[in-house]
Amino acid sequence: MLPVDRSHLYDGGELAGLECVGERVVIPGPMGPLEGITACPDQETRGAVAVILHPHPLYGGTLHNKVVHYLSSTCNHLGIPSLRFNFRGVGESAGVYDDGRGETEDCLAVLDWVQGRRPGFDIWLAGFSFGAYVAYRSVHRHPRISRLLTVAPPVNLFDFATLPAPTCPWTLIQGELDELVPPITVERWVNTLPVQPQKILLSADHFFHGQLHVLQEALLQSLSDDVAKMGAGRPCRESSLS
Repeated sequence: MLPVDRSHLYDGGELAGLECVGERVVIPGPMGPLEGITACPDQETRGAVAVILHPHPLYGGTLHNKVVHYLSSTCNHLGIPSLRFNFRGVGESAGVYDDGRGETEDCLAVLDWVQGRRPGFDIWLAGFSFGAYVAYRSVHRHPRISRLLTVAPPVNLFDFATLPAPTCPWTLIQGELDELVPPITVERWVNTLPVQPQKILLSADHFFHGQLHVLQEALLQSLSDDVAKMGAGRPCRESSLS
């Protein structure tokens, strides 16, 4: 488990100036309603939607987490709308924490909800820390996921070894100074997999303090070529997710 004295670090500053503000939505979940919020670029250009998962619910993780904000903002810069939501038991989402199992079912319900509102669109699935674990658990269980983004996957805290490796394009972002998820542990795990992710290593701690803009720029640079080849969607303001 994560150290309790780190709980406050999953939320906080470094959010000034972000344009990721959208509509609040209520999504039917396995245990009841799930609270979400959309974020849209001025113009959708990629025919995809991103679903972004927050860090550990028992240690301050919510859809308002700063890394989750920056992942949402990055997708918007790429012309892709995003949806963040609170796992069960967080904020106004119904239910109680379930060690990743129930949260995976929450994620799959949200993916189905998004697919129903954007039929034919690809879905990018991204997660930070615990959210990366849930994303990794979910990626092989939904047919529309076309890209996986995992930030600081907690391979030392949860069982990744028994899960199948992704078959879609996958980017892994890791802080080289991560004090909760040792980079060497992540490297050893990745080296056991039959497929290798695209790796982005940054001089950052687990919470990416002071490095959020660096994280965003590294992702934009890494993804821009692939994104340029994607098909165009419809203007967000004419086609909301809610």
